[in-house]
Amino acid sequence: MARNEGLYLISMAAEMLDMHPQTLRKYERLGLVQPTRTVGSMRVYNRQELERLRLIKHFVDELGINLAGVQRLLQVAEVMQRIRPLMDEQTLMTGAARRQLVNEIRRLNEVVGL
Repeated sequence: MARNEGLYLISMAAEMLDMHPQTLRKYERLGLVQPTRTVGSMRVYNRQELERLRLIKHFVDELGINLAGVQRLLQVAEVMQRIRPLMDEQTLMTGAARRQLVNEIRRLNEVVGL
């Protein structure tokens, strides 16, 4: 996989991120990242996964957040990304959008533990 294609095998991704490949495998087992697989079952990371791994590394190494905390932060961020488009005033005029927003807020409450 060439670097200019934006797809990286686990060894290349680990080197770029200054992480051990075993750490990337652990993060996958925990569901923090989901690299795609080749036909031969090799892990392939795209630019989006690399950015997510950089964020995880920042949380763990620089902020001292444990992996359970990282999982929660990422879950909250994902819910917030789904909520953001629903917050538009015109979108909220539809009943379906309001119901979807309420459902996403419920999911957020579950993640945060409220």
